[in-house]
Amino acid sequence: MESSNLIRHMNGRQRKQVGGTLPPENMNDMESDFSEPGIEDEREQGSLLLRGSPRRSGIRGELGNVSLLLFLYVLQGIPLGLGGSIPLILQSKNVSYKDQAFFSFVFWPFSLKLLWAPLVDALYFSRFGRRKSWLVPTQYLLGLFMLYLSAKVDSLLQSKGGPDVVTLTAVFFMLAFLAATQDIAVDGWALTMLSRENVGYASTCNSVGQTAGYFLGNVLFLALESPDFCNRYLRIVPKDTGIVTLSDFLFFWGVVFLISTTLLAIFKRENVRGRRTTTTPEETQGVMETYKLLLSIIKMPTVFTFCLLLLTAKMGFSAADAVTGLKLMEAGVPKEQLALLAVPMVPLQIFLPVVISRYTAGPRPLDIFYKAFPFRLLIGLEFALLVWWTPSVKQEGAFPVYYYAVVLLSYALHQVALYSMYVACMAFHAKVSDPLIGGTYMTLLNTVTNLGGNWPSTVALWLVDPLTSKECQGAAGQSCGSSEEALLCVKEGGVCVTTLDGYYVESVVCVVMGLAWWVWLGKKMRRLQEQSPAAWKCRVN
Repeated sequence: MESSNLIRHMNGRQRKQVGGTLPPENMNDMESDFSEPGIEDEREQGSLLLRGSPRRSGIRGELGNVSLLLFLYVLQGIPLGLGGSIPLILQSKNVSYKDQAFFSFVFWPFSLKLLWAPLVDALYFSRFGRRKSWLVPTQYLLGLFMLYLSAKVDSLLQSKGGPDVVTLTAVFFMLAFLAATQDIAVDGWALTMLSRENVGYASTCNSVGQTAGYFLGNVLFLALESPDFCNRYLRIVPKDTGIVTLSDFLFFWGVVFLISTTLLAIFKRENVRGRRTTTTPEETQGVMETYKLLLSIIKMPTVFTFCLLLLTAKMGFSAADAVTGLKLMEAGVPKEQLALLAVPMVPLQIFLPVVISRYTAGPRPLDIFYKAFPFRLLIGLEFALLVWWTPSVKQEGAFPVYYYAVVLLSYALHQVALYSMYVACMAFHAKVSDPLIGGTYMTLLNTVTNLGGNWPSTVALWLVDPLTSKECQGAAGQSCGSSEEALLCVKEGGVCVTTLDGYYVESVVCVVMGLAWWVWLGKKMRRLQEQSPAAWKCRVN
């Protein structure tokens, strides 16, 4: 998941990031493919071609499998989108930023799934199917959790002392954990469900399906849940509620999960070879062997240094990525409007990687990462100015069109810098990964990259309240240092006024930290490109 488009991880896959499509750092790159196709398999394919292999069936012969993969990835995006919408709902109920920080752990499972991915790859019931052994129970649990949550979510959000953030975090963390596990199973199944000639469509199904699911669970839900949006655009007679509620939405998708999973378990079989289709063989690597391999990769000096740099590189962006959207809501911008701003960004998010990849295809892709870094820091300062400017623009409870145009332009510039860094980083991962163990190697580097975006976002949210200063006006002798003191101030007829917003303090501190990282550690990252290929190769016993 970055954290939200302008809201949290932007998503999503930092994605990770609320109010839009999944952030690129949160997108998955077939991360469960721990075993590489053997040399013997490649030779076998070559000999088949020499002997006159069957004619290629093309994608038309596998439209059913492609449609199934697309549907499974859409299902995967639904709980992620719902999890991304909850911080906005919590913000509308005036929860503390410490509560927001606690809920942000919901976005961690996709960054940590490497820890249990080897188990999903290695443990299964062969008679039922290697991938279905995990996919079917995982999706049943997702459906049951959604049905349970549909009956409880209203009480959790409207309890007497405010929303029950601890329980909400626990339940949505489980949803994210199950979605990450489902992702591992689907990624692995995609490699064998499609023929070798069509396996490239698996990544397309991943990105399109997961983005569509996130859009349904986040942007569409927030729009249909908003009374203002529905009354303005979808209704003739105004009402006090939206067309759907969170409870209704959860119930509907819980039923969809249960029905679709039942049909999948009954009618879809694994590894059924058509007469004209050559499927990709699978190899299973032992669980302990995989963990030992990961440890041996991390212990390599160049990889260890690179991982430390990846874990610290995004500290300078944490305030802008994690807090800005919530502050805009605090200033009065409707949450559904923030979510809908992600829609015009979709073409840009498709177009940017294509353009940027032309400049990262050479021997020094991290040069683009280094050059984009300070621009992204400056955009963080521009976000802070945007938040400061927002209250003065509000007119009669609404914002003019030009304000949303400025927000959209700011977000577009942020996307250019973000994707420049992301594509450059992914290109370097592909360049240095040892081809003998490429799947495991790439997965490790991608996991560290995602984790490097999650922990600074959580810390940034956690520190907003302690860095904020408030004073009680209108009640002598009272203060607003804590929630209890603030209540007492109000009870005595006063009002708590913010004298220093911790978000602005964080924004400045993050930019200073980011510039320091860029000056000293950024150059060290660039120098890693000068290491010989042997420095990145892992010795496998």
